[in-house]
Amino acid sequence: MRRDVRILLVGDEGVGKSTIVTSLIKEAFVPHVQHVVPEVTISPEFTSENVTTYIVDSGAGPDDRHYLELEIRKAHVICVVYAIDNSNSFNRISVYWLPYFRQLGINVPVILVGNKIDLRGGEVTNKSLEDEIRPIMADFKEVETCVECSAKIPLNVSEVFYFARKAVLHPTAPLYDFKKQALKPACEEALRRIFKLCDTNKDGVLDNEELNEFQRKCFDAPLQLQELEGIKVMVRGYNRDAIRDNGLTEAGFLLLHTIFIQRGRETTWTVLRMHGYAEDLRLTESFLSPQFDVPLDCSVELSPLGYQFFTDIFEVFDKDKDGALNKDELEAIFSTAPPGIPWRDQKFPGLDDDGAVTLQTWLARWSMITLLKHRTTLNYLAYLGYPGENRTSALLITRPRKYDRRRGESSRNVFLCYVCGAAGSGKTSLLRSFAGAQFDDQYVPTDKVLSVVNSVDIHGSEKYLVLQEFGSKFEPEVLRHSKKTDLADVIVYVHDSSDTNSFSYISNLRQQYSLDHIPTLFVATKSDLDLAQQRHEVQPDVYCRRLNLQVPVAVSVKTGQTADVFHAICSVAMHPNSSIPGGAERSMSPAARLRTYIVLSALVGSFSAVAYRTFVRPGTFGGQWMGWLLGGRSR
Repeated sequence: MRRDVRILLVGDEGVGKSTIVTSLIKEAFVPHVQHVVPEVTISPEFTSENVTTYIVDSGAGPDDRHYLELEIRKAHVICVVYAIDNSNSFNRISVYWLPYFRQLGINVPVILVGNKIDLRGGEVTNKSLEDEIRPIMADFKEVETCVECSAKIPLNVSEVFYFARKAVLHPTAPLYDFKKQALKPACEEALRRIFKLCDTNKDGVLDNEELNEFQRKCFDAPLQLQELEGIKVMVRGYNRDAIRDNGLTEAGFLLLHTIFIQRGRETTWTVLRMHGYAEDLRLTESFLSPQFDVPLDCSVELSPLGYQFFTDIFEVFDKDKDGALNKDELEAIFSTAPPGIPWRDQKFPGLDDDGAVTLQTWLARWSMITLLKHRTTLNYLAYLGYPGENRTSALLITRPRKYDRRRGESSRNVFLCYVCGAAGSGKTSLLRSFAGAQFDDQYVPTDKVLSVVNSVDIHGSEKYLVLQEFGSKFEPEVLRHSKKTDLADVIVYVHDSSDTNSFSYISNLRQQYSLDHIPTLFVATKSDLDLAQQRHEVQPDVYCRRLNLQVPVAVSVKTGQTADVFHAICSVAMHPNSSIPGGAERSMSPAARLRTYIVLSALVGSFSAVAYRTFVRPGTFGGQWMGWLLGGRSR
């Protein structure tokens, strides 16, 4: 929100611009003032809006033209002053002043100020004034309102500057079309969204409890019962459909704000800003994405509060209580989220992501989104109306992976697994199986990053496992970047046990990229087919044993023998140092290495000096072993 307002007074000679300014400052009429009074600055503490106000006077003579144009371009709001006793000064508003602003390309709010009402004979009603001003407001939408005052009495002088500030801080133009006498589409859309968020039980009306919570959030004070009933009586007087079951309907909510705007109250702007909207009626970036810094090597998960929020949403919108969200129920949930369903554009082949989403699937998907793009989850927490101002309480940051690997145990609940392997090795089928899709023996090359998620029960504890496959197009790009590989909790190398060339691909992959710091699991697919001798220097089981890893897990997606592999992946993620390529030695702590070195040194000391030198001669296995103990290098 703006912290300063620059108000410029313009108008014909003799209408009283300078006198209005001096009457405000002196709080009394000053009969003789200079042609143009100097700029006036009013400190924030002297304004109800707590903003610095600059008041600028101007002249209308030929010599003032250059200065006037400069000030018009700097102004946040322009007050066009006319004299009540000078009809020509009023007529020139639409004939000269307003077209002049447009000619300069100026698009700021304008306040019409009728000065010298003390000289008017008789009484003029608000309706008469409105009828007089309406044609101008219909032709010039930048005109916000009209204020009549008297600098001589003085009367309504401070109101002139109040409405000028209000026109900048709470402009009517983005909200209401005076010509059509209706809310503008963007304003109506924003208010409809706010209504849906405030309707917590989703019954289509705001009952007294919901109205009071809305009032507390926006204005920090509840409504008395008498005030609540007064609001209902008022809107029912305009439209009987505004009230249903003694609650305010969406139509009534929109009508109420239309009345507020027509009466010149800033209530609607207060409501919009409390719900994150800026002057352009879009949700601000700071509202959607509050600061949430994630250290390197850490990941983000939903906190218990986050899981509870998404569970509550599921239960409220599951209207038929069948334990699943159908397409209409999903659309209803995301009707307050402009981007719509977050996973709609990331459909996994063969899966219907638009309907029959169970609670387990619902929570699993949010777990995956939070792990992969926690900023997206933060955005949707705002879209869906997470209660309270601190939306980051719905997320938590895990311990660094390096710390977990040193300890040998992970505290994470959501794990990321990269699935790598040659084309046709069965990676996509493995992902489909994990997502619950039926087996499809038709091979389709992977041309985009595929991500699936599901829950895995580990000894009564539910973990979420995210599997990602990259395909030949994106796999090298991911594996060569340490920032991307460091995000993986497990890397799974898949080979087709019936294809003689399949294992060589993943062996070459390991040699080409530095991946041995990541917990690893090998998987042999298509175990229902005849086992083929791999064209490799050693067979897969020997290869794994040399790395001190378990032998490849045999799976067959076709026959449904896959459950064990997903448990195995989670087990590796939960106990990471047990599956680091290179064996248990690589996961030893420096202290354990030192103890081993001392023991071996004592043993070596029993040999002769010549024998000792031979044992540690560079290039021998012994030299490599001692080098590993001292420097921590792998064999």
